[in-house]
Amino acid sequence: MKSNKFPSQDLVGVRAIPLYEQVKRQVSELILLGTWTPATVLPGENDLARKFGVSVGTVRRALGELTTEGLLTRRPRIGTVVTGRTPHHRLHQFFQYFRLHSKDGQLLQSAVKMISASIETATEKEQKKLQIDTNTNSQVLRLKRVRLIEGAPMMWDIFTMPAQLLPDFPLDSVPERLYIYLLEEYGIRISAVRESLSAEFSSDEDQQLLGFCGMRPIMQIEEIAYDPSGTPITWTKHRTLTEGLRYVNEVN
Repeated sequence: MKSNKFPSQDLVGVRAIPLYEQVKRQVSELILLGTWTPATVLPGENDLARKFGVSVGTVRRALGELTTEGLLTRRPRIGTVVTGRTPHHRLHQFFQYFRLHSKDGQLLQSAVKMISASIETATEKEQKKLQIDTNTNSQVLRLKRVRLIEGAPMMWDIFTMPAQLLPDFPLDSVPERLYIYLLEEYGIRISAVRESLSAEFSSDEDQQLLGFCGMRPIMQIEEIAYDPSGTPITWTKHRTLTEGLRYVNEVN
């Protein structure tokens, strides 16, 4: 069993979302990234409250909701224990984890490698997808990234967003978990995502970015993410290999 390591970060300074939601995200991250493995007994509520810099009541509410959602269970005389169940992803908590699973159903952890980050004039298609008014600033933030699983490239994507929503975005140090960054730094909350999936043959760009030669099947996932008002915030195109992988989309 791994040791009970957890961040000693004070969450009070992050005001974009309620404190108990922030604690839930931190605890969920420790579970999903494998720091707290199945059957791990969590530290006590007082200890967690002290480490996160919040009240015991805030910790209790966060752990209670994670218990209801199935990540944790309460055991008499033992404490709060990690169940090992794959969570039903609530978008506002778990959108930082892309949903690629192995054939046996295990959630695969990926790392992001940036290829390029720039602010450019929106194409006609980007203007349409993001409902950008051509009479205003029509620039977009455009990110190209490759996702690695155990060091091997498995997916690449292009992320596009109206640049006017992102003043001073750090192009030279792009955060890996973009939706969390948008929420914490800009107060932009994603509340819905519309996806379109298609099966295609690999392109030259697929072969270059994913490191293979010849024709192979590719799954394309095109998604538009919306804020609570229904305004499109991001348009993203993902292209991924299919051998040994499953794309899982859970609606709660």
